[in-house]
Amino acid sequence: MEFSTRQDIEAPIAFVFEEVTNFTSFERQALRRGADIQRRDKIDHPGIGVGWDITFSFRGKDRHISAEITEFDRPNGYRVQSVASTIDADLVVDLLPLSKGRTRLSVTMTLSAKNLGAKLMLQSLKVARSTLNGRFSNRVEKFAAEVADKHARRMAGS
Repeated sequence: MEFSTRQDIEAPIAFVFEEVTNFTSFERQALRRGADIQRRDKIDHPGIGVGWDITFSFRGKDRHISAEITEFDRPNGYRVQSVASTIDADLVVDLLPLSKGRTRLSVTMTLSAKNLGAKLMLQSLKVARSTLNGRFSNRVEKFAAEVADKHARRMAGS
């Protein structure tokens, strides 16, 4: 099952890349939503090998995910592959410069099942695909707006 969206951001690609690789900020957001996140590496900058062990509650059960950056191409994007007991996820973030001050952010998440129970769960999600894709798109749209606002404030302050 795949979710994808794209947003155009009024900011240069280098600025957008710094924001989409601000993993500390993403970690704080997940913590505020009740997830437990542990970094698995000692790398102090974003790149291949950065990884997390994540635990969160979903449908009344604790779920565990291991995620790792497997591809990293500054400033064009990266790939995070996640492994759980029943479902694997592949997140691809791509950036494309549209002009000097405008960048297209494309985000694709692919979920794949490892067993029959997970396949049935993904089938049930397909029924709500348009709603889930809308939520996914709204989150990326909100993030894109925040990045554009942050860039505009920075430019106004300089």
